[in-house]
Amino acid sequence: MTVPGKTSAESAPARKLRVVMAQLDFLVGDIPGNTELIIQASREAHEQHQADLVVFPELCLTGYPPEDLLLRPSLDLRVEEALQRLKQAELVPAIVIGTPLRADGLLYNTAVVIEGGHTRGVYFKRCPPNYQVFDEKRYFAEGRDSLVVDIKGVPVGITVCEDLWKDGPLEDAAGAGAQLILNLNASPYDIDKQARRKALLQRKASENRVSIVYVNLVGGQDELVFDGGSMVYDHAGTLAVEIPQFTDGLFPVDFLCEHHCQPVSAPLPEEPSLETNVYNALVTGVRDYVNKNGFKSVVLGLSGGIDSAVTLAVAVDALGKERVRAVMMPFRYTSSASLEDAEAQASALEVHYDVFSIEPMYDSFMATLAQPFEGTKPDTTEENLQARLRGVLLMALSNKFGSMVLTTGNKSEMAVGYSTLYGDMAGGFDVLKDVPKTLVFRLARYRNTLSPVIPERVITRPPSAELAPDQKDEDNLPGYDILDQILHLYVERDYSAEAIVAEGFERADVERVTRLVDINEYKRRQAPIGVRITERGFGKDRRYPITNGWKIGH
Repeated sequence: MTVPGKTSAESAPARKLRVVMAQLDFLVGDIPGNTELIIQASREAHEQHQADLVVFPELCLTGYPPEDLLLRPSLDLRVEEALQRLKQAELVPAIVIGTPLRADGLLYNTAVVIEGGHTRGVYFKRCPPNYQVFDEKRYFAEGRDSLVVDIKGVPVGITVCEDLWKDGPLEDAAGAGAQLILNLNASPYDIDKQARRKALLQRKASENRVSIVYVNLVGGQDELVFDGGSMVYDHAGTLAVEIPQFTDGLFPVDFLCEHHCQPVSAPLPEEPSLETNVYNALVTGVRDYVNKNGFKSVVLGLSGGIDSAVTLAVAVDALGKERVRAVMMPFRYTSSASLEDAEAQASALEVHYDVFSIEPMYDSFMATLAQPFEGTKPDTTEENLQARLRGVLLMALSNKFGSMVLTTGNKSEMAVGYSTLYGDMAGGFDVLKDVPKTLVFRLARYRNTLSPVIPERVITRPPSAELAPDQKDEDNLPGYDILDQILHLYVERDYSAEAIVAEGFERADVERVTRLVDINEYKRRQAPIGVRITERGFGKDRRYPITNGWKIGH
């Protein structure tokens, strides 16, 4: 008998549901390996956590983003083989995985629910994103339907990543009776991303009176870094569980489901500082790029300056000191301070350290060029030659020993072209490519709070490329505190030069900086990739034509 004023669901006894969030690192394209990782994680979730349900990230079967691997003719066969393997694995808990799946001739970004060796439900992502680093509409059709599936007596709605950011998908699932929403994500890190996620989850949970399990990918994939940060919000919009960012593992949460699905709260991690998060993102990006691509080790030029100092620290923290080689390549303009500081840092981090002077090679090149250069004055040609000789040395070491070259240019330099093609830009991965110079200084300070490995003088003395006598970066650029603000507005916010001037910056500085940004697109197109940590990095985020007639600064 139904009690007047109550539905049969409200009259039923409370149901318990244990959900395990699988915040894991998957390798793009390795469908067999990713399938085995899902199986092993599901078994571990059962044996160690007695899971009823294990939730994996978006497109975990292929890794994210698979890009044009999705266009390969063999994709459908490989996915079908993987799904059959998962069904035959005799997994005890129900699992929800992300995979590409074709239906009626169209490819969808899909969440599949598997339980007891059978497919319990299939959900097609309804809102494939097509902005910033995302171009899912190149590959995926839009789903139209909701999915609510019964798991241990609990009505569970499924959504995928961007579905949560648009109105409709979650609301429809809640309207169809879902008490608990699972949201599978491959959401890349940027500096403010976790705060934006939390504000969204709080609003969506409280407005729809449903609890939300947000499961995110962790790890590095080319320039993208996924920070995890998986969370659970209850139906009142209260954060009940949060997994530390940049940590992989299986994380259980219990729900008591009666009128609502109420998660059992857990102590929340301490809010990390911006420097902590950025540094962890850099370490994750370097570690996964080097390891997933099979490099034995890395080598970098250690100049005694702050960029190479931070890059070296990140490399050691990512890979271990045994896999990192630092090379000082002095010239006549290299100061004694640079020599001393580079040696001190290499010693503090206990890495393999070499000193190779480029003076003899420079003299040989200049002797060869004496005839064509006769009657000309020294200019940036001679400065660039120094950088290119250093690049040749590093690439030779890379070839001989199988080490990948890490370059050390920061975002401020990449923006204005303060770098040398085939010189300091020569290498496989630029650790600081999306890190403004002012933030580089902050990261150096932060790293020294963990252990003092960067000499204080490296942080405090004026930055210099040391390619000419008494050279300073700010001889040719505005101070970095001004430069980085202008670049933020122009590169990341798309302000015009006039709009930046209206913000209070000197017109001469603005016009010079915006011009440098525009004319150096050709350099950036030839630069190595690097970790993305802002909302708009150079590369996937910002795609400008090299050849164009757009008026500079507009």
